[in-house]
Amino acid sequence: MYSILLAAGWPIWPLLAISIVGLAILIERAWYLRKKHIIRNETIEQAFSASVQDGANSEFLGKLSASSPIGTLLAGLLREHALGHSADAAIEELQILAQNLWAKLDRYLGGLATIATVAPLLGLFGTVIGMIEIFGSQGGSLGSAVNAASVGATNPQQLAHGISIALYNTAFGLLIAIPALAGWRILRAIADQRQRECEECTRQLFKKLYPENELRK
Repeated sequence: MYSILLAAGWPIWPLLAISIVGLAILIERAWYLRKKHIIRNETIEQAFSASVQDGANSEFLGKLSASSPIGTLLAGLLREHALGHSADAAIEELQILAQNLWAKLDRYLGGLATIATVAPLLGLFGTVIGMIEIFGSQGGSLGSAVNAASVGATNPQQLAHGISIALYNTAFGLLIAIPALAGWRILRAIADQRQRECEECTRQLFKKLYPENELRK
């Protein structure tokens, strides 16, 4: 494998770098977006218990907010209710907290999508550079089309081997782009699902605290 990387030339090293970055994003996002991390049942139970027992003191709300990402939304809603704020004021606060949470759910996904887009282009670029170097080295100079044709006629096996080495860049670029694109689509769907689940839990608590109002989507 190392000999292939060396033979493919310098353009493959940026591909190797973004493959490591893409793998790190996939692992980090898959770990972060776990349901038991975003939406902990203990956090939800504590929030609903506090809404019934009216035990939303500052210390409790701080622990609730730090317990899980959804705890931030629930703690913010409980805080607004404990301070006696209206439903409209609570909705405005929730919108701010929700925007921050959605940004955390979407973090790095744009970078993963960029890697899926750029990797094939970098691979093609590496192949083109490799082809230029092959024809340039075997032709002796930039030369003419006749000179390039004579190279292919006199040394076809060496030329074919050089082209196959240059194509490693394209293959490696596709090898990075395909799982990156698939991973981005899967993680994007999971992030959207976690967002809907957070919205539903928050809506249920809002109905409990402000029964005369309805939280808008």
